[in-house]
Amino acid sequence: QVQPVESGGGLVQAGGSLRLSCAASGRTFSSYAMGWFRQPPGKEREFVAAITWSVGVTYYADSVKGRFTISRDNAENTVYLQMNSLKPEDTAVYYCASRSGGSVFAPTAYDYWGQGTQVTVSS
Repeated sequence: QVQPVESGGGLVQAGGSLRLSCAASGRTFSSYAMGWFRQPPGKEREFVAAITWSVGVTYYADSVKGRFTISRDNAENTVYLQMNSLKPEDTAVYYCASRSGGSVFAPTAYDYWGQGTQVTVSS
């Protein structure tokens, strides 16, 4: 079992930046990739970005390409999400999750989820 724990959320003005961290503990060798999802108020959870542990292949939602960067530190079993040029529509609870297989874009492919961290972008 993998236990992801997110940190780094907060309140920021539009145009600002935040960096989220996700520390993964437990059976991390069973994890193929880590992903970030977000759930805006009153909406469904949506894919944001993902990265594979081994070679660091990255995936992004179109809405965040060019603004967000996902990275990982294998030695620390930690994944980061650098968020720049934030917009009010980026406001959401951000979740980190561990994926063992299946489509990288689908929440159902992820086995273990963190508790989430709130990101609020004011206009």
